[in-house]
Amino acid sequence: MFRLLHGSLLAGVLLMNCPVLAAKTTVEQLQNGLNHPWAVAFLPGNQGMLIAERSGQLRHWQNGTLSEPLAGVPEVWAERQGGLLDIALSPDFVQNRHVYLSYTEADSSGRAGAVVGYGTLNQEKSRLTDFKVILRQEPKLSSGANLGSRLLFDEKGYLYISFGDNFQAATAQQLNALTGKIIRLNADGSVPKDNPFVNQQGARGEIWTYGMRNPQGLALNPWTHEIWESEHGPRGGDEVNIPRKGKNYGWPLATWGVDYSGEKVPGSKGGTVPGTEQPVFYWKVSPAISGMAFYNSQRFPQWKDSLFIGSLKEKNLIHLTVNGDRIVEKERLLGDRGERIRDVRTGPDGYLYVLTDESDGKLLKVGLEK
Repeated sequence: MFRLLHGSLLAGVLLMNCPVLAAKTTVEQLQNGLNHPWAVAFLPGNQGMLIAERSGQLRHWQNGTLSEPLAGVPEVWAERQGGLLDIALSPDFVQNRHVYLSYTEADSSGRAGAVVGYGTLNQEKSRLTDFKVILRQEPKLSSGANLGSRLLFDEKGYLYISFGDNFQAATAQQLNALTGKIIRLNADGSVPKDNPFVNQQGARGEIWTYGMRNPQGLALNPWTHEIWESEHGPRGGDEVNIPRKGKNYGWPLATWGVDYSGEKVPGSKGGTVPGTEQPVFYWKVSPAISGMAFYNSQRFPQWKDSLFIGSLKEKNLIHLTVNGDRIVEKERLLGDRGERIRDVRTGPDGYLYVLTDESDGKLLKVGLEK
């Protein structure tokens, strides 16, 4: 069933009396036995993929073979939503073989925060060497909730990092903290000179946008070349945003969700608040959205102009169609499997690759019947 952005005008007409023969979804299980897999990254030249398990293992998978955990991966703090969270390859991976990781660490008080760094993958794909930390989320405030954290390089080689609010909502509005923010760095970890708050006293120059709650996905829109973000609301109010330079995305001042108690979110002034940006799409009832991927392959023309987002609570893959900055929800896939979906990526072969967030986590290859 189609579903429109709340408050928007009808963008088109659905001809209910004209049956559409939808192609059947195909699912191939490529791997099981993964320990809460959180992220996947494709290596160039048909060299397989890297898979991150939240518990701290980074593995190589190719042609049905799963490696032992790679050596040289930093020790992670793996509690609740903390652990090894995301992987991104350097835009110059073929030359430098740099693999970027986002993970969590805790301080002596037991409070945790996200960390980003990179190491060099050896030719045998068995270890990372010379791992270097380039950013630590500060202050560390989390007991294991709302950590984020995703990584994405844009077409100019800038690294975007999503950091959750660590369940300390007010800090998402504080420009001297790296909680509840989207960060933008150069690949070496330095701060781009044109970042919006570089010259603002008391603000962190790394910040690109603020007012984010718990970002779960980052993806590059292949048609507009902008970064998009998927984000957990509290109880309801999951969002898709376009994080634009220097903008405030509202949390906790503006939210379409309510507190877990069912009451108003403390500090909230409603769904629409002057000076804050509206999401391009939101769910009043939260599916607990996770990773996201645009679809821009010729393999399955029926998926043209699509966005796919995983769901944890509702345990399905949400298929949306995209027209500029507008989104329509089209269908829910994979719900019959009853598994939490943590990440989805479009593979170089035009199939979707999905990770299920379970103790017996799976790597799935999803397509359509021809």
